[in-house]
Amino acid sequence: MAVDSGRQRAPYAADPRASRGRIHPEPPSPTRNVFRRDCDRIIHAAAFRRLQYKTQVFVFHEGDHYRTRLTHTLEVTQIARALARALGLDEDLAEALALAHDLGHPPFGHAGERALDRCLQTFGGFDHNAQTLRVVTLIERRYPDFDGLNLGWETLEGIVKHNGPLTDRNGTAIGRQVPPAVREFAAAHDLMLWSQPSAEAQAAAIADDIAYNAHDIDDGLRADLFALAALEEVPLIAELLRDLRTRHPRLEIARLNSGLVRRLIARMIEDVTAESRRRLSAVAPHSADEVRAAGTALIGFSQELLAADAAIKRFLWDHMYRHPRIVRIMDAAQDVVGNLFAHFSAFPHDLPSEWTQSLDLADTAGRARRSADFIAGMTDRYALAEHARHFDTTPELV
Repeated sequence: MAVDSGRQRAPYAADPRASRGRIHPEPPSPTRNVFRRDCDRIIHAAAFRRLQYKTQVFVFHEGDHYRTRLTHTLEVTQIARALARALGLDEDLAEALALAHDLGHPPFGHAGERALDRCLQTFGGFDHNAQTLRVVTLIERRYPDFDGLNLGWETLEGIVKHNGPLTDRNGTAIGRQVPPAVREFAAAHDLMLWSQPSAEAQAAAIADDIAYNAHDIDDGLRADLFALAALEEVPLIAELLRDLRTRHPRLEIARLNSGLVRRLIARMIEDVTAESRRRLSAVAPHSADEVRAAGTALIGFSQELLAADAAIKRFLWDHMYRHPRIVRIMDAAQDVVGNLFAHFSAFPHDLPSEWTQSLDLADTAGRARRSADFIAGMTDRYALAEHARHFDTTPELV
């Protein structure tokens, strides 16, 4: 490994000095490399600030201690940096990708995404990773010389391939069709949609899984959607709880819950680190491009922890995401998003004036996408306020 700024850098780490650059050339910063500069631009973006009032699972007003998109993002960032440090990756790129990964999420979490996807079915659907790309290349308007944040190629690639390659080598979509925003952007600026993303992007993606597994357990316990006793049906959780109770037999419930979440995160980080080192040793990539060409992800869970991850997700689906209280609120939230989309598509003049500039009102697809862009940027409370402004009744999401 080569030494970079006092840290050990693996040969397969992304190198900011070898970045493929930005769409709009800019003079280099005298104090920050390209990846660090991307982190700073994301943090200062309006879309990043709005994450504070966007739903993770619980709507923003349900309690001060539940995760929002912002606190989730910060937890993902911490885990991504920990993995990058352990594996000799570029911590700044891993951080940039973690910071950006949810910028395209609409209000009300996955309920808002499902609603917009239905609304846009005839126009290519809605995908929050593709929407993040639109945010950082088009929608953010902070700079006089270009729209978006003008992020580096490696950051854009990692945003688009958060869930892995989108096509095979021949350009055929893997799974659902490539979102129009990604397809159009990649036609002008090749993001190698067929390849694996960088190791840093893979680390940020699995950090997302680790973070929401752990904090959804924490929030579900806090909200009394399920009890620790129910969680013990998940073998890994039962094992961690047994160890905690053995070491601390008189531990009060709040500390027991926190201890469980902390140990779960640590176990998953340790597993990803060990398994990723095994995979990287077997493939022995000598560059970031060799990671991209590996044909399979090199950062990931072992088979044992992959099974545990699936068991946790099944538990959360059954006991949290499909809990009657959550389903009732999210069904109402989907109605709010659907109503807003129908209204702004039919009455585009009700959009703020800056959103109708250069909009061809005769272009049905253009109106639909612009309406979705506006709604996707809303916080929960702004979406409810806009709904109340345009409709006689607005549901209370409690």
